[in-house]
Amino acid sequence: MDPHQHSPESSSEECTVLEVPPPGRNACPQHAGKVAEEHDQQHDQQPLELILEQQRSVLQEQQGAAHSRLPEISDALSFVREILQQLTNQRTSIDEDIQSSFEDLHKQLDVRKSVLLMELEVTYGLKQKVLQAQVESLVLGEGALSASLSQAEEALSGEACAAGLQAEQQLQQRLGDLTGLRLTCEPQENDQLDLTLETDGMRKSIHNLGTIVTTSAVASQSEAMGAGLEQCIVGHPASVTIVTRDKSGGACKSGNAIMSAEVFTPDGSIVDGDILDHKNGTYEFVYTVPKEGDFSLALRLYDQHIKGSPFRLTVNKFLEADVEVSPSTTTATNSAAYATPSTGSSEGAKRRGKSPGQKKKGSKRASSALGTPRRKTQNPIEDDLIFRIGSKGRNKGEFTNLQGVAASSSGRILIADSNNQCVQIFSNEGEFKSRFGVRGRSPGQLQRPTGVAVHPTGDIIIADYDNKWVSIFSSEGKYKTKLGSGRLMGPKGVTVDQEGHVIVVDNKACTVFIFQLTGKLVSKFGSRGNGDKQFAGPHFAAVNKNNEIIVTDFHNHSVKVFTPDGELVMKFGSNGEGNGQFNAPTGVAVDVNGNIIVADWGNSRIQVFDGSGSFLSYINTSADPLYGPQGLALTSDGHVVVADSGNHCFKVYRYLQ
Repeated sequence: MDPHQHSPESSSEECTVLEVPPPGRNACPQHAGKVAEEHDQQHDQQPLELILEQQRSVLQEQQGAAHSRLPEISDALSFVREILQQLTNQRTSIDEDIQSSFEDLHKQLDVRKSVLLMELEVTYGLKQKVLQAQVESLVLGEGALSASLSQAEEALSGEACAAGLQAEQQLQQRLGDLTGLRLTCEPQENDQLDLTLETDGMRKSIHNLGTIVTTSAVASQSEAMGAGLEQCIVGHPASVTIVTRDKSGGACKSGNAIMSAEVFTPDGSIVDGDILDHKNGTYEFVYTVPKEGDFSLALRLYDQHIKGSPFRLTVNKFLEADVEVSPSTTTATNSAAYATPSTGSSEGAKRRGKSPGQKKKGSKRASSALGTPRRKTQNPIEDDLIFRIGSKGRNKGEFTNLQGVAASSSGRILIADSNNQCVQIFSNEGEFKSRFGVRGRSPGQLQRPTGVAVHPTGDIIIADYDNKWVSIFSSEGKYKTKLGSGRLMGPKGVTVDQEGHVIVVDNKACTVFIFQLTGKLVSKFGSRGNGDKQFAGPHFAAVNKNNEIIVTDFHNHSVKVFTPDGELVMKFGSNGEGNGQFNAPTGVAVDVNGNIIVADWGNSRIQVFDGSGSFLSYINTSADPLYGPQGLALTSDGHVVVADSGNHCFKVYRYLQ
């Protein structure tokens, strides 16, 4: 039955007095105060029913508007509560750090200890007060809106009658007021509470030991500027300046805010850069894109997009103002002027997953297509795609920007699902087994897992780029401990050497760290640059049977091999598309014969080298082209598994050793 109509059993006796005239109609003065049944004898009932129907329609519209507003407020409340909880967790964690750091000191540190704890409480109190006030405001708004919605639902579930008209009008007004209520849904504070505690020479500087680090910066007010927001040239650095602001729009004057930046295609994140903190509230992001096309730049402050983010980027071989040349001239000029590989297309279009086997028609073998004969004594490869698993999404078996790959001796494949903040585990046959990971910045949580490895003990080791530490989990995914906190700047890849040490490739610091599983630092080597012992954005590492560490040097387009002490053994590769050349290498693995398998990200291919760095062959991927391969590993049954990041899947290829 239509809720706007009277039931057949109802009568005007149920509505005794019409005390208030409906909106838009004049009351009948000669019948004022009479009972409804007498009034109905002199006036047609139809106008009242029409008014009731109109009132119901308006109320339902307002109810719909209120329903659409409620999820926004609820989401904001949940988000702010999460930030408040993170702030509280950080406060607890820092409190523990302060306590443990001061345990080894004597009475002369007690005064400074008290000062630091007081500073922590004051800072926490100020930030907590802002967030708590916002939580209380959102709770009140949510409660009032929910209560009014419940009343509206109750009113709409009953029969429409004149007696309830006034109540419904009041309810309509209340819903309108609540729906239009100005509630601040953007977080008014952040959850950062960090501690800087220098121990070197602290006995000489005990008076100034320790600082509680935080900012008042919020993403919704912070902004970016610079030419790097719109376009850049292939292979040339582009720069963007970020200005952080507080909740009122005032410029922040101090640094140390937690910034992250990614340049990515619509299919997923593919390019990292360097963020420079000027320590005055401004930051500079410098990035280099190795191929042309349309990209997006995401700039986040405390995991939230700043104003205008993500930005659309156009990456060209030349500036748009440059003189136009013919397609054939473009390739030659680009190679000479920029030392950047051409796309292999006369139109200069973006290459997507083009394997070497596609460069010449009628060529079946990748090696023959590039003029390198295939010799069985040199080439252990029998190339063939066995299967692929995954698509873009957040469910089991779906990925968003998968990065690192590991394979266990027990027949498991582990995938670091970076933007889904988890690790997914599959069998060698591609059957989903489990996944674990909770988003966050507290110990045991994952913020941006990029590298994964399996320790001989069975523990799972995860490099967390944004949390700036390496987490250790049991084989069942239960958190155990973390290492590298306070030392690492941006851990990307992770592996284990033959002594059980954890090898961490720090992409931001351009350094390789070697830790014991307990977290004790054994050694480190590397710095930023293009020298033999330097790196420019290193990504992943593998260890050969000689316990030598093989590192992919992304922006230097090479692979470097070191002793555990950091002495260079050899390096191979240069920028290009030919045999043995790279356009930003990423994943790396070593087979039982010492052959080195490398994921060539910018060329979207997988190359194989012998132990001395001489090119052997490719794994043919032409049947299902790769698009920005990342991590790579060898499974326990001898196949190659690679994270096809741009296609949001991982692929397993036959590899006969």
